[in-house]
Amino acid sequence: MRTPGKQKLRDAVYALYERRLTRSLSPDRIPRHIGVIIDGNRRWARQGGDPVSRGHEAGANKITEFLHWCDGVGVKVVTVWMLSTDNLTRPAEELEPLLRIIEQTVEELTAIGRWRIHPVGALDLLPGSTAEALKAAETDTHDVDGMLVNVAVGYGGRRELADAVRSLLLEEAAQGISIEELADRVDVEHIARHLYTKGQPDPDLVIRTSGEQRLGGFLLWQSALSEFYFCEALWPDFRHVDFLRAIRSYAQRERRFGT
Repeated sequence: MRTPGKQKLRDAVYALYERRLTRSLSPDRIPRHIGVIIDGNRRWARQGGDPVSRGHEAGANKITEFLHWCDGVGVKVVTVWMLSTDNLTRPAEELEPLLRIIEQTVEELTAIGRWRIHPVGALDLLPGSTAEALKAAETDTHDVDGMLVNVAVGYGGRRELADAVRSLLLEEAAQGISIEELADRVDVEHIARHLYTKGQPDPDLVIRTSGEQRLGGFLLWQSALSEFYFCEALWPDFRHVDFLRAIRSYAQRERRFGT
């Protein structure tokens, strides 16, 4: 058990290290777009002997903190993966509370009034109340002049690519373009214009918590040239210094963009 004196010293050292990390960051080496795979909520709850929903609540609270951190260093776009298409197969006793937490979180982010909310995912796979909450958030923040926050709910990278190709085919068919003509001229940019994140810069940095070192289907197309940072901390335990370390790591890398 920590004594008050030791805790005070620990907090002082932490604050000093945090300030040092902040000063080390160069404004011209800040990623424009950060993607984050929030992972570890359930493990965090189980380690504390709490119900899984408690972990999701703690994880939801961390999202707001994280967005403030990103905004504070000048990030322009953040994509937060809150629920995958695979997650939709979880048992109802876990999924339903999680969807309510997501709805509440999106409403709270909207109420802050600092960021533009943009849902990315297959909204048709979600319950009506969740889809409506996401659509309302986008409408209510449409004119906000601030950081763009992509809320990835019901998101899967393979599903996004399938939706993009489907959208492209329907658009071209409506213009009377034959399959042969389309096959002859379609290119990377044609598909990119039909992604959920169309018109946005691709993520410069993708962060994943909980020690897992895989994408799991997150922004498969957009992350082709991204830098990755894997953190051991479970998402609810992800600290400001962990965030600053990720930014520092990104800044120290020499990006070659595949060349």
